[in-house]
Amino acid sequence: MSDHNTSHAPAAPSADAVENVVPLIPLVLPVVGGIMIFLLAFIAVNMA
Repeated sequence: MSDHNTSHAPAAPSADAVENVVPLIPLVLPVVGGIMIFLLAFIAVNMA
């Protein structure tokens, strides 16, 4: 009961999840786009 430290903030700032993902966007976006185009073309050819 003698410890009166009422600070609820963490000692070190936590890493933001969005800031960790942002540098990967220029790599992930074209790859996912290419996969989506391939899958859509594959479905279109199978249905034709």
